[in-house]
Amino acid sequence: MTLVVGLTGGIGSGKSAVADLFAAVGVPVVDTDALAHALTRPGQAGHAAVTAAFGPAVLAPDGTLDRAALRRAVFADPAARARLEAALHPLIRGEARQAIAAWTAPWGLVVVPLLFERGGFDGVVDRTIVVDCPEDEQLRRVVARSGLTVAEVRAIMATQLPRAERLARADDVIDNAGPRSALAPQVAALDARYRVPGAATAGAERPRSLRLPRDAAE
Repeated sequence: MTLVVGLTGGIGSGKSAVADLFAAVGVPVVDTDALAHALTRPGQAGHAAVTAAFGPAVLAPDGTLDRAALRRAVFADPAARARLEAALHPLIRGEARQAIAAWTAPWGLVVVPLLFERGGFDGVVDRTIVVDCPEDEQLRRVVARSGLTVAEVRAIMATQLPRAERLARADDVIDNAGPRSALAPQVAALDARYRVPGAATAGAERPRSLRLPRDAAE
């Protein structure tokens, strides 16, 4: 039976970089953000669901979703965010479950940004990894890559669990506070452990390199 590991972390923590490293060593990966993008292309079920929920105001002139407008709407209004999640999350979960059911590897990874916040993968995920870095570093990375303002990024972060709570709920932690080169050894250690049947869920203590950072409560 394939072990299903959920990967999560705050925005800008480096989830995609870590997932790419796991994929490079042969781990099957399902990325729910990628599923969401695929499902919301014109002609797909998610596109129809979002348009039905929000109307043509969230469409660009070419019929694609105006993702920037939609993002502004949902992060300014919790009710709008709940409406978007109600439209998309069941579709995303369904696609993810189909992909997971086809896995034949010893273990696989499902990347879910709001894994703890929404609980949609309870009963699916056997174990969790949190990718962690200081909140100031999250903010710096997201502003640099996205063009969002500091206020916009902080608004997104406010919809996610506080860092300390996310770390407290993790089974394993990958520390991404340093250079990218520091990720590969951590990925290799977890991959080796998860490939041993039963080892990952036997309640073993975290490896020292993956313990919670001292500043986790900041």
